[in-house]
Amino acid sequence: MEPIVKTENLTIRFGGHTAVDHVNFEMPEKHFKSIIGPNGAGKTTFFNLISGELKPSEGEVYFKGQPLTKLSSVERTRLGLGRSFQITNVFPNLTVLENVRLAVQSKEKIRYQMLKHFRSYQLITERAHELLELVLLSSKADAFASQLSHGEKRKLEIAMLLALETEVLLLDEPTAGMSLEEVPAILEVIHQIKNRGDRTILLIEHKMDMILDLSDSIMVLFNGKLLADGTPEDIMNNETVQNAYLGGLYDDSLVKS
Repeated sequence: MEPIVKTENLTIRFGGHTAVDHVNFEMPEKHFKSIIGPNGAGKTTFFNLISGELKPSEGEVYFKGQPLTKLSSVERTRLGLGRSFQITNVFPNLTVLENVRLAVQSKEKIRYQMLKHFRSYQLITERAHELLELVLLSSKADAFASQLSHGEKRKLEIAMLLALETEVLLLDEPTAGMSLEEVPAILEVIHQIKNRGDRTILLIEHKMDMILDLSDSIMVLFNGKLLADGTPEDIMNNETVQNAYLGGLYDDSLVKS
């Protein structure tokens, strides 16, 4: 079966520094994979290459077999690749419901028209409410996004991604900046999305307990290279991975090429 997302020799250089180094990667459909690695390993840069925020120096990204290098991030989103960022990206002066409703309208390519039947807009609103319920924000529907906590804004951003009906969710450190009290709520949201079984999810996260709980598989980046890719159990028992995290004992020749 063709992987839904695939990279071949994906590489990007900034001057003399190679941030992502010939990474070959495959993502099965409706699979949950996490990316881990020490700080500076190239995780977010790899995400940026997949989502189209950056163009590779060489190599290719494929979505359902289609090469993506010439497509912008917006065009990739329309194809079905949805990306969240470490910094929330919502409209602070709109209500929570309006944020999601706009995302639904964007997907349906509906513009507001005074004479359009009200039922069309009612369906959009109903869909927005469904998504708010999924991300546990129903009680905040009428609040302005600026009034939300950081964790609630992350949940709102996920609802907006889901409104675009992207098949692949690229979640870049969804718990970044959250208090300890907020983490369980976002974890529950991601669990609910995974349990629906209709999305492929690629996650960057530093919280290993969260990664082990959610992931079908884990890939490890180190110095921009793919160090390992396997089940959570395989990764946790991989001596090379352990050495890379502990530092000082890493043998570069062991990295997959």
